[in-house]
Amino acid sequence: MTDQPSPTDALQDLRRSIDNIDAALVAMLAERFRCTKAVGALKARYGMPPADPAREARQITRLRTLAEDAHLDPDFAEKFLNFIIHEVIRHHEAIAKKSTDTSAT
Repeated sequence: MTDQPSPTDALQDLRRSIDNIDAALVAMLAERFRCTKAVGALKARYGMPPADPAREARQITRLRTLAEDAHLDPDFAEKFLNFIIHEVIRHHEAIAKKSTDTSAT
């Protein structure tokens, strides 16, 4: 008799782990966007541009290195970060527009 779980039980265990990781990812993304919202408000208040291409390039380089160290495909990590950056800039633009609209009235 073996002490190994059945393939079905092993699959369920792995899926529970994936579900937990997904929940943690969502929580981390929510926290990240809370921080970037504050950055957007600060930038809008002081008339700073929504995008910072130099920082974005540094972040991509940094994330690619982190991905390589974690044995994650750096191209995937870069695509993921680019998606997040695009969303952050979109939010910053909306905050800046709202700030401009509010100050114009």
